[in-house]
Amino acid sequence: MAILERFIAKTENVVSVPEASAIAGLTFRGFRGPEDYPAMLAVLHGSKQVDGIERIDTVEDIALNYSSLTNSDPFQDMLFAEIRGQVIGYSRVWWWKNLEDTQLYQHFALLLPQWRETGVRRAMLRYNERRLREIAAGHPLDGPRFFEVWASEGETDWSSLLEREGYQPFRYGFSMVRPNLENIPDCPLPEGIEIRPVPPESYRAVWEAAREAFRDEWGYFEDEWGDAQFESFCKSRWFQPHLWQVAWDGDQVAGMVLNFILDDENVEYKRLRGYTETICVRRPYRKQGVAKALIARSFHLLREQGMTEASLSVDAENPSGALQLYQSMGFAVNRREAVYRKPLD
Repeated sequence: MAILERFIAKTENVVSVPEASAIAGLTFRGFRGPEDYPAMLAVLHGSKQVDGIERIDTVEDIALNYSSLTNSDPFQDMLFAEIRGQVIGYSRVWWWKNLEDTQLYQHFALLLPQWRETGVRRAMLRYNERRLREIAAGHPLDGPRFFEVWASEGETDWSSLLEREGYQPFRYGFSMVRPNLENIPDCPLPEGIEIRPVPPESYRAVWEAAREAFRDEWGYFEDEWGDAQFESFCKSRWFQPHLWQVAWDGDQVAGMVLNFILDDENVEYKRLRGYTETICVRRPYRKQGVAKALIARSFHLLREQGMTEASLSVDAENPSGALQLYQSMGFAVNRREAVYRKPLD
């Protein structure tokens, strides 16, 4: 009876993907729950070297991420490609509405490199678009609507496929690296501003200050800053408050750099890198040198932890001049990422 029930469950989970080529043993199905996380991790690990992606993922990372998805139900919005029962790729869709009332229908399709010349990835992309059109049909027509996809510069197979399917680069982001932690500039804090440790009862205040500051940035989505996202952040490997540099004006957060170090990544790539991320300053404290002061202190802190380089990511067209600020602090562009868009209608 148990064998029959498993067979029925698997059969009911089969998904039709008409654009797929006739490949022996190829089938598509939906999401089965946490039991799929190890297979998803295998696809990530099996793709990153070819795609030039330098990162370490774990099953725990995936589980944490999928516990706080917004505007995406993996049981309806994911697709898995298998060859004779072995996962070779997966995709997911979700959607956002930004502060400019632009509706963005986002997706990705990951596929192991050895299967990328078969048309499977194109079939997955088109399946994603059909699913997103179904979702969009239930939304009001009150602004522009686009498909949106990210691609790192090493993902040449993905970016080429996107362009063949009518997507065009819309905006760029940079991964930047400061190759050493020497010659750190002296950047004083403004009078009345001090850096203090962040006790647990202030974690939420820091989160809300970042939320307020990033509301001025391109790509801000209100739904990314909910309670579930805060809880997920506090459980993540990136949550290392003992390394944070937070500037305070009395009981008000003025700005921050939420530093972290990923030891397993440093071992994998034979480096000693710390990350100076979530750099932001609230409006009343901008143009006073707060960000420079926090970054300089972050360099000292990371060097004390044994690191020899620092990294961050930035929107290439950041309206607050972040790119120029980071360059002045010794960071140089290491890798480029592109946001691709295609009109939905």
